[in-house]
Amino acid sequence: MKMKIRRTIPDWILEGISLLVIIGTTFYLIAGWNSFPDRIPVHYNAAGEIDRWGGKGELIFLFVMTWILYIGITLIQRFPQIWNTGVQVTQENRERVYRTLMYMLETLKLLMVAGLTFLTVYSMTGKNLPVWFLFVFIGGLFADLIFWMVCLVWRR
Repeated sequence: MKMKIRRTIPDWILEGISLLVIIGTTFYLIAGWNSFPDRIPVHYNAAGEIDRWGGKGELIFLFVMTWILYIGITLIQRFPQIWNTGVQVTQENRERVYRTLMYMLETLKLLMVAGLTFLTVYSMTGKNLPVWFLFVFIGGLFADLIFWMVCLVWRR
């Protein structure tokens, strides 16, 4: 059964911010490419310390992965009938269930795009990552998932 979830103003705002961040990163990489150092950090350990260096061309991988995640989540949003909701969907709760999951996907997309963009841009500094980054990024993703799952299950 084909479903269409109407987009709300918060959907458009979250989508717009995600797009602005990823397009801004695209322009940043294109405009600044020649000024970036040839050797940049390409991997960090859990403490945020650089444990592998590489050429600036490796930034393209992270950048492409960011776009793939963005496009992938956007495509998944268009097909709610394939979502595993985790709750029984009835005619009465259908709109609320799919609306909640749409918000979850939008916020996760924004968090992932923002986190990967931070990594891409921060790599230009050649410094260790801030100690807080991994905890904030992973913690933010899990907090977002938990929040929307609680909304989904407890707001019957």
